[in-house]
Amino acid sequence: MSDQRRGFTLGFLAYLMWGAFPLYWPLLRPSGAAEILAHRMVWSLVVMGVLVVVLRRTTALRAVLRDRRTTLLLVLAAATITSNWGTYIYGVNTDRVVETSLGYFINPLVTVLMGVLVLGERLRPAQWTALAIGFAAVAVLTLDYGRPPVIALVLAFSFGTYGLAKKSAGVGAIESLAFETAVIAPFALGYLLWLGSTGGAHFTSEGPGHVALLLASGVVTAVPLLCFGAAATRVSMTTLGLLQYLAPVLQFLLGITVIGERMPPGRWIGFGLVWLALAIFTVEALRHHRRQLALAAESCAV
Repeated sequence: MSDQRRGFTLGFLAYLMWGAFPLYWPLLRPSGAAEILAHRMVWSLVVMGVLVVVLRRTTALRAVLRDRRTTLLLVLAAATITSNWGTYIYGVNTDRVVETSLGYFINPLVTVLMGVLVLGERLRPAQWTALAIGFAAVAVLTLDYGRPPVIALVLAFSFGTYGLAKKSAGVGAIESLAFETAVIAPFALGYLLWLGSTGGAHFTSEGPGHVALLLASGVVTAVPLLCFGAAATRVSMTTLGLLQYLAPVLQFLLGITVIGERMPPGRWIGFGLVWLALAIFTVEALRHHRRQLALAAESCAV
């Protein structure tokens, strides 16, 4: 198998696993979203700590700790990914899987919007068109739901902020997640201890299977991340950008089939507008990428 094909396979597996998360989190009931999130943080730290040692990333992690700017950016990343994970688990376990998928569908558009607002980037006409259609989609879905799609918006903006912080920090995936979980895990552990002292914990009360599933949340977090990290070094960003749609597509399909969520006509219209915006955005991005490659080839030829 060629390196590029291996990278594509690993990327596909990463997004496939992320797309299948709506099947995993409900298995952890009756634990609530906050308890599940706390366990995910604590056991993710354990897994990431082992990976840092096994993969010999301790030197890189120490370098992160010495850089104040990088540390602050990763603290921001830790806060936003905690918000993202908690909101996602809550959405899935309250049977709002379709709305969680919407968050990841609109995430590319939100990322572009944040580039304009935060980084002062300039958009091309087709990108403005995609954004306008995206805003129209949110308006239609607000009317359909009778409220703004809060879960979707929190997921999109928290993940967009997380991506921006990670990009600015420029730290490897293993070191970054190890640091992020180390920041949040003490608070998570404190919450779990408090929950246990008040009799509200479900860690040991639901049998060994429940314990195993909660312990596995750290592995479930780390494995797709490792696949993604390996894929990112082997395939182009264009390929990764296209693969990212796999996860919300799977979540959406699980929501309307396995979970059995309703999709009234207004919701179909709203999602249709989102998909139209993404189609315009993706086609324009591919064309722009090809133009940039052609210009680079011409300059090299000269």
